[in-house]
Amino acid sequence: MPIEPTDLDAANAQHEDGVTLSLSGGGYRAMVFHIGALLRLNQVGLLSRLKRISSVSGGSITSAYLGLRWKDLQFDGAGKAQNFDIVVNGLRKMADTSVDIGAVIGGIFLPGTISDRVAAAYDDVLFNGKKLADLPDDSGGKAPRFVINATNIQSAVLWRFSRPYMGDYRVGLVDAPDVALATAVAASSAFPPILSPLTLPIRQPVRPVERADLGRPPFTTSAVLSDGGVYDNLGLETVKRFSTQLVSDAGQKIEAEEDPHHDWARHSLRVLDVIDNQVRSLRKRQLIDAYERGDHTGTYWGIRTNFADYKLTADPLDCLHRKSAPLAAIPTRLQKMPHDVQNRLMNWGYAICDAALRAHIDASLQQKLGIQITPPTDFPFPGGY
Repeated sequence: MPIEPTDLDAANAQHEDGVTLSLSGGGYRAMVFHIGALLRLNQVGLLSRLKRISSVSGGSITSAYLGLRWKDLQFDGAGKAQNFDIVVNGLRKMADTSVDIGAVIGGIFLPGTISDRVAAAYDDVLFNGKKLADLPDDSGGKAPRFVINATNIQSAVLWRFSRPYMGDYRVGLVDAPDVALATAVAASSAFPPILSPLTLPIRQPVRPVERADLGRPPFTTSAVLSDGGVYDNLGLETVKRFSTQLVSDAGQKIEAEEDPHHDWARHSLRVLDVIDNQVRSLRKRQLIDAYERGDHTGTYWGIRTNFADYKLTADPLDCLHRKSAPLAAIPTRLQKMPHDVQNRLMNWGYAICDAALRAHIDASLQQKLGIQITPPTDFPFPGGY
């Protein structure tokens, strides 16, 4: 029985050499957690060596803004950006801004859709009218390709936004898409049922690709998009052919509920959370199995990861005696976040990323990548986690 392909890259069975980073969803919780991981990746010189950054939902806010500011980063001879604070400070402004409630109220009582208002909020704070074309050009190997993932509800597969093209393997591709970064990120973070869908008009020609069976209207005139995490909540599909995969997961901890809500809205949210949790667990298991088989090198870290699982002898940040579980329970919202919570999330992202790197990026891989990973001396922000 033939296996149905799941992505544009499915036909390419050969691994491509290169390091990738996947940033999961999880609202502002994910956006801020990933900042800490990026800080540590930059500190060890890995950020500048990435070939692709794939993101979904809240992770796409972080990724898209990093992509927009990439040209402004000042990398030294070791490949470490000396002014990474420009990325941190911009994203903290986003974390200071509540989006979801205002977008819902505005979408109900004012002209325009909820997704339009989410995109407008992203644009006002972060993107200022910039488009996918303003992401860095990866063709020369001097910058990673940034892939912002959404889910095409019409074709039921992953829809990717990037500088060179957007589309999916069933509909086809739009080359050099004239799409605002804020729109791409709003599509990627259109969490159902409240913020979804985002309807994207397609005004440019759609190029057919092999296996495309939906290359006709209405599929080629508009795309009805939802959160990228609906299809791929870790952002793995668009990096699976690469040899070394780094994965940052800010997935929420799902607590048991003695008396779940019975109204359709809150009950639907609970069901979606359970589905997301199970699919995330399956994808994580497949990823770890691939590491263990030697299909890929790399490492995974998550907001729910236990530091002790890495079995490290050096614990310079005293992580064994700190509790991170409350951070994983922060709701998946686009809601203003207190600065002390931002600090704790970034510190934990930094610390658990460091632990994963020291545990699984061995000396031979470090030598191949031209980096040296030594234990950190302190958290990047006050207060620990």
